[in-house]
Amino acid sequence: MTESLIRPARLGPGARVAVVAPSGPVPEDRLQAGLDILRGWDLEPVVAPHVLDTHDRFDYLAGTDADRAADLQRAWCDPEVDAVLCARGGYGAQRMVDLLDWTAMRGARPKAFVGYSDITALHEAFAVRLGVSTLHGPMVAAADFLKSARAQGHLRATLFEPETVRVVAAPGGGRVVVPGTARGVTLGGCLSLLAADLGTPFARRSARGGLLCLEDVGEETYRLDRYLTQLLRGGWFEGVSGVLLGSWAECDDPGLEDLLADRLGGLGVPVVDAFGFGHGDDALTVPFGVAGVLDTGAGTLTLDEPALT
Repeated sequence: MTESLIRPARLGPGARVAVVAPSGPVPEDRLQAGLDILRGWDLEPVVAPHVLDTHDRFDYLAGTDADRAADLQRAWCDPEVDAVLCARGGYGAQRMVDLLDWTAMRGARPKAFVGYSDITALHEAFAVRLGVSTLHGPMVAAADFLKSARAQGHLRATLFEPETVRVVAAPGGGRVVVPGTARGVTLGGCLSLLAADLGTPFARRSARGGLLCLEDVGEETYRLDRYLTQLLRGGWFEGVSGVLLGSWAECDDPGLEDLLADRLGGLGVPVVDAFGFGHGDDALTVPFGVAGVLDTGAGTLTLDEPALT
């Protein structure tokens, strides 16, 4: 059963935030541009030691698994750090998640953790192993964050004034797939990562009682069909309360809408598409682990409590 999780504290002026790279390598120019944005918010960003590393054999990784894990664990356990922000996604979080000392991390003060895409594996792990809510939101060195004032503004409001964004509204009201309202606790992320995580000790057994948020990037329709079918066959959708679908950037097959209706329409729960979170410009920040209500007619997710305390 998906349950509400511990909500970390909001940020204030002068807060110290660690920037980590659990997945792919980070372009230095984009990192510096993102750090400038954070400094403009009156934050003090601290870049983890291996953020700009590249693996000597696998150039799709930001350094070794051990170094990426050490950076994340050190940042989370540092009492002087108020939030941990991921620099980018890519691939690699699943390779390093087993190397984290979860006992040590459970002993640390909960803090805001932000990322999306490949970071989905860590959203699930933080929920299962730490019981801490997280933020599915833009990343510091991601191109879509750097060029989008709306993405920046919504993340900033979530971090500093979360009560002002308790209602997350889909741009244009979204697209209703199955009408209705539903109550549950938010969870989810990148569809392909959730499917890849199925059966691991870092993933929930099901989305029961949850408002499931799904999105992905650069996938052909038959691949999305495969991921959804795998989760359906594995019983992962059993008892889900409602489904919010975000961006499907570079998933341009005209059959995508039919697929979503075909695979999700039979769940018997409200489903809404085009909700505005995930890959692409102007992405909204959605907290995971917070109870709320989905209203497909209004195109809104109304949280019972602010994302951060």
